[in-house]
Amino acid sequence: MAIIGIVARAENYAIGKDGKLPWHYSADLKFFKRTTLNNAVVMGFNTWASIRKPLPKRLNIVLSRSREIENQQKAFLIRSKEAVLLLARYLKGDVFIIGGVQTYKSFSTEISKWIVTEIPETVEDADAFMPEGFLEGFELSDTESLDDGIIVKSFQRT
Repeated sequence: MAIIGIVARAENYAIGKDGKLPWHYSADLKFFKRTTLNNAVVMGFNTWASIRKPLPKRLNIVLSRSREIENQQKAFLIRSKEAVLLLARYLKGDVFIIGGVQTYKSFSTEISKWIVTEIPETVEDADAFMPEGFLEGFELSDTESLDDGIIVKSFQRT
């Protein structure tokens, strides 16, 4: 079991605008699905609210200290990072941290691998950004090209 951060970011490090992904590339969505299928995905409340339903064939974990969620039969609401890490010990697959910014920051010391999809555009008026130094302590281990000029880079903790 590994804890893996997975994020799609624009050239200006934007990852969100108005609570949603600021782009729609089918190659990005297909890659995300193929990569996370049959594993656990951990997200903050705002990410959960933006997708509006559990991701199929994945264990959906929503991390929120104070908010409640609907569809609890298909997603687990967990109140602390420590509880997520305890649950992760009993899972067969990997645990993917899928956002948003606060959730990425919360798991920054536990993430052993980053999968970063580079979207070939700059998002004007974005309101959620990855911090520029989030890959410090990681080194590039793999690169994959997708359609539409999208590049996926994998980084391992050094």
